[in-house]
Amino acid sequence: MTPEELIGLAQEARQRAYAPYSHFAVGAALLARSGKVYSGCNVENVSYGLSICAERAAVFKAVSEGEREFEALAVVTSCGGSPCGACRQVLAEFGSDVTVYVADAEGRYRTFTVEELLPEAFMPEDLPR
Repeated sequence: MTPEELIGLAQEARQRAYAPYSHFAVGAALLARSGKVYSGCNVENVSYGLSICAERAAVFKAVSEGEREFEALAVVTSCGGSPCGACRQVLAEFGSDVTVYVADAEGRYRTFTVEELLPEAFMPEDLPR
């Protein structure tokens, strides 16, 4: 799948965002190593802490379907904003080499790895045994 195709799927997911408070719609599309794509959008709640980001929605959807290995994630916002820290940490759990395409609403994008977005991530090997 090309970056542009994955970004297109994230743009579609962005249209389903529920963002009545921030008015900042985000869409994500996550490509699993199996070839299946999982989309997600941000879903806000009046109690802000109960909201979920598009990136985490896509990851959690994929994991709940049995996926554990990912190749790429596309994230689309109006301005090309990158994933928040919580989303970066969740992505790091599944691989620092995952490619992340960060795109704006017109499809212009930048490319990163999870490791570039979150160097020195807290990982399972950091836990005491």
